[in-house]
Amino acid sequence: MKVVKWILVAVLLLFVSLAAYLTLVFDPNDFKPQLVDAVKDKTGRTLTINDDLEWTFFPTVGIKLGGIALSNPQGFDKANMLAVNQVVASVALMPLLSKQVEIEEISLDGLTVNLATYKDGRSTFDGLADSGNAQVETQPTTPAAESSGIAISSIDIGGINITNTQVETFDQATGVTQTFELASIQLSQFTLDEFAKLSYQFKGQLPDMLVTSEGEGQVKISSDFSEYELTELKVSNSVTGKSIPQGSMTINLTTDMSVNVAQKIAKLELKSFSAADISASGKVDVNFANKVPNVNAKLDVGPVDLDKLLASTDSTSAQGKEPSQPTGGSQTEPDLRGLKQVNGTFDLTIESVKVSNLTTEKWVMNTNLKNGVLSVDKLAAELYEGKLQASAKLDGRNEVASYQFNKKITGVQIRPLLVDAAEIDMLAGETNFELSGSGKSLITDNIKRNLNAKGKFAALDGALYGVNIPQMIRDAQAKMSGDFSSSKAEEKKTDFTSLTGSFSIAKGVFNNQDLEMASPLIRLTGKGNANLLSETIDYALTTSVVGSLEGQGGGERDALYGVEIPFAISGSFTEPKFALDTQALLDSKIKEETDKLKDSLFKKLGGF
Repeated sequence: MKVVKWILVAVLLLFVSLAAYLTLVFDPNDFKPQLVDAVKDKTGRTLTINDDLEWTFFPTVGIKLGGIALSNPQGFDKANMLAVNQVVASVALMPLLSKQVEIEEISLDGLTVNLATYKDGRSTFDGLADSGNAQVETQPTTPAAESSGIAISSIDIGGINITNTQVETFDQATGVTQTFELASIQLSQFTLDEFAKLSYQFKGQLPDMLVTSEGEGQVKISSDFSEYELTELKVSNSVTGKSIPQGSMTINLTTDMSVNVAQKIAKLELKSFSAADISASGKVDVNFANKVPNVNAKLDVGPVDLDKLLASTDSTSAQGKEPSQPTGGSQTEPDLRGLKQVNGTFDLTIESVKVSNLTTEKWVMNTNLKNGVLSVDKLAAELYEGKLQASAKLDGRNEVASYQFNKKITGVQIRPLLVDAAEIDMLAGETNFELSGSGKSLITDNIKRNLNAKGKFAALDGALYGVNIPQMIRDAQAKMSGDFSSSKAEEKKTDFTSLTGSFSIAKGVFNNQDLEMASPLIRLTGKGNANLLSETIDYALTTSVVGSLEGQGGGERDALYGVEIPFAISGSFTEPKFALDTQALLDSKIKEETDKLKDSLFKKLGGF
């Protein structure tokens, strides 16, 4: 027992002697001038340490620093690039003898960082890189060198507490200043292979937006530092500003994250997400073992009302502003060559989407990205009692992207779709539509110009709105007969049993050469085009009566049976104009009167 007693006394005397030596002989403040001079020599900056450096001893050894500041280069508005109010770190001595690191607490208070970039290219980082000519020869690491290091069997941290951190960025070219405040980051007692509580509070002030965020979760690091986990991370964000829908938005999420450095795999599970009445869940797996990482993601989204989301934004931005004019040449081509930096798949489902009053349901999208080519293998949705099925490919490997697609719509009620999507009330009926095409460039006007496509359509048991062709024929025929009385007002609608045709799109022009419309009363055939750039229509059609016009309010004026009458459609997409060529009616009337005269003469001449 006496031996153990004297050993403990010897160890105690050793620590006391060490403390006395460090306190009386080795004063850390003696190195402050050397440290300041070294920083000045290497960077040209001034390092200031206002407070004295203080030792802490048994049962922990540590150091306390305060009043630290690093100056900005000359000519900058802010005197200091960074400043720290206080830093404290201490390590338990006894566990070190067993290669165990026990840190009581690491605390950092009052860190202030000022970052600026000026128009002439100067920034607060100038001179921080070593500009000396000294060359450092890097020796390859050998197993022997690795084994000569001190192996750490465990790490135990009493806690980490970072408070009152502020970062300010300034860009002189744009005049934009952004301020970020990290009120706190706190980590509870931390040990390898065990979960520890992590929490934070953050605030960011952008030019037109204020962001606040706070969250907490559980963090764990494996003893070999190959695995990192962050579980049950609950984050609550608040965003306010004029550009935000309704002026403010709350975003909440719960997620789990993990990284396996050895296997080079990262995983994220989005357990819940909510923002602006939108809810979602999903997961992301990343494999970064290869030069190009592979990302596989899946996201399930609930109902999405983009009209509600964007309504206040549009109204706010419109206040006090003149209508924007087309910029034409100011449009720039999006550079998608960055798509080559990642491969992967993305599967998306959305319960419903409402945008521009257009309502769709049960969205399913399966995409694949490989070597800069994005393929939409499946795109399906339900809309207006029908279905949409499509596939597409976007090639972003070149400076100007190219694309191709196939699209099919079946059983869709076209009238409510056109009204909701484009406020065009012109056509009704159950519609089937097929379209395939390709093009180059993603600028809006270029898409219209460069698109090359072919397709066909068929509308059944529908109507053309805005025109009543049978009534137009009746009115014109009555006037030819000398009846100039006003006709009874009727709905401007022409019913049909089928409306079919095929088309092509090239150089911004929709071209249709085989339009056919059939109904119990009339037949309509012809051809025409629609200019997608100017949004105008030019159709030359021929209509003929095949039944009694009484079907839409006519009397017995059906003498035009079989007579072909030219019919034209012109104007714009939103305000089409319809015109009937009365010359055919006049010719028919002259022929009718001539036939009557011939019959009368034949009778008078005895039938000859």
